[in-house]
Amino acid sequence: MRKLVKSAGLVLLGVVLAGPLFFGSMKLMVATSTPEFCASCHEIQPAVQAWRMSSHVNNPKGLRATCMDCHLPPPEDTFNFFVMKAYHGTKDVIGHLRDGAENYDVQKARANMYAEVNNETCLRCHENVLFMPDKRGAMLAHRSVLYPRPGMEKKCVDCHYDLVHTARPAHQYSQTRAVPYQAKGLRTLYGSQL
Repeated sequence: MRKLVKSAGLVLLGVVLAGPLFFGSMKLMVATSTPEFCASCHEIQPAVQAWRMSSHVNNPKGLRATCMDCHLPPPEDTFNFFVMKAYHGTKDVIGHLRDGAENYDVQKARANMYAEVNNETCLRCHENVLFMPDKRGAMLAHRSVLYPRPGMEKKCVDCHYDLVHTARPAHQYSQTRAVPYQAKGLRTLYGSQL
């Protein structure tokens, strides 16, 4: 009986100590995953401002993709979400303290991000890219990305590299745009279009 009480006491103590730690860290993760928090770093402010002007915020469907949606694994993948959130946060803080805001290379950061983004990230929100009956060219282009021939693999951001973190003078609402959106197309290593 005494052994059972001791075991139950240890389990209760573990719950009492681990509970606040778990819920506190979860609350901290949510609070530090907002665009407003990301914009608190001087280096990231231009990216957040460009995001605010993009179709990922302003679109006719009323959907809004936040920093966390594209830059982190889905929260349902809890372990990887926590690991990547901690990694990116630590990397950003160390970079800020070591290099300072004035030495932040926006183009390098953008290139690194595009290298990290995979098609699954985009397809979490853009689910039905093969059903565009009025845009046959786009439908065929998407099919070649989703079902590539060997050696012909592409990423969504190979064509859609200008959607989010591109400086714009004003919001580009798709419903008021003079012409429909068209992806810029593939780029070579030197930045020109193919």
